[in-house]
Amino acid sequence: MRSGRIPPDPLWLPSDPFSDSPAVPQADYPGDDGGSVMARRTEQPPARVPAVVMAGDGRASRAIYGDSKVYLEVGGRPLVTHVVTALQRVPEVSEVWVVGDAERLEAVLGKDEIQSELSKPLHVVGQFRNLYENCWQAYRRLLPGAGPDGRDPGEDDLDAQVLYASGDLPFVTPQEISQFIHRSQAQGCDYAAGVVTEAAMEAFYPTASGADGIRMAYFNLREGRLRQSNLHLVRPARLVNRSYIEEMYENRYQREFGSVVALAWRLLRAGGFRVVAYYGLMHLAGASDRLRLRRLADWIRRWIPIARVEAALSLMLQTSFRFVATDLGGAAVDIDNEHDCEVARRRYDEWKKAQTERAEALYGPQSLPPGAASSPP
Repeated sequence: MRSGRIPPDPLWLPSDPFSDSPAVPQADYPGDDGGSVMARRTEQPPARVPAVVMAGDGRASRAIYGDSKVYLEVGGRPLVTHVVTALQRVPEVSEVWVVGDAERLEAVLGKDEIQSELSKPLHVVGQFRNLYENCWQAYRRLLPGAGPDGRDPGEDDLDAQVLYASGDLPFVTPQEISQFIHRSQAQGCDYAAGVVTEAAMEAFYPTASGADGIRMAYFNLREGRLRQSNLHLVRPARLVNRSYIEEMYENRYQREFGSVVALAWRLLRAGGFRVVAYYGLMHLAGASDRLRLRRLADWIRRWIPIARVEAALSLMLQTSFRFVATDLGGAAVDIDNEHDCEVARRRYDEWKKAQTERAEALYGPQSLPPGAASSPP
């Protein structure tokens, strides 16, 4: 895989109105020109990591057509199978775990056409009460020497990394996941959350010729408009306030007033005024953007440098948090409503082909063809 460009020196961002501290160094993040991102340089090859696919249907997940969305068919197969088979082709992934309704998952993943694409161990874990428990209990079970009920991490497990991915990503490519792992490990942080640029998402918009598309919500930050992807590389044992991730996720629909207030209150408890201040600014910028008040959104986001948001989230979670951008947008297209599902079905062949061609143009063919065995770490 081709490596991204290495930035010469850190960029320096001026202090913001909510801090008396001096300017802080910032990694090379994408701006409005859609440039690529590369974190601090590392000479070490990426370590292979287990991947956990979140396919639960608990309270943090919204049903579509009255069913858990990971079982909806797009492109002729259930959404969860797109993610599982993509992970099978990522050299940096050692094994794949899927958390959800165990009986349904085993039926879907046990089909011959899926089994023929497996090159790594595939495990199914029954879902627990909520997203946090699904993440944590899957982690306890994948630790070396863990039995069927898992075990708590010990001193030797503190730096163990896990890749978490949503189970409803029909357009994700192995190259995108591989790039995310490379760049996240180069950061050296305990929690890397994926983002993509607005430019990478334009391929999924409605077209001038009238073809329907999916409009995305973005983080409006000083460095540009970024869409959160559904990839997370985490050292779970080093997250002190792990439960806050569940609360943030449950209140992620920021167009609902109750969710906005609920999340603001939880952020205030967790991180204090500074965290809430940035949350408020990001919400105002996002609302302005959705109302097509682009100039206002651009004015607000100049007060929201990404380094400060990372620092606020690090404070809240009591860990080291970073955003990591990838050059492809497939991992940022999840299926959250019936409209998106129908559009994804109609334009699947077109969008999947475009994402695959762009991935191969950037990085070459996927490293592991379907069913190929991966080499040991």
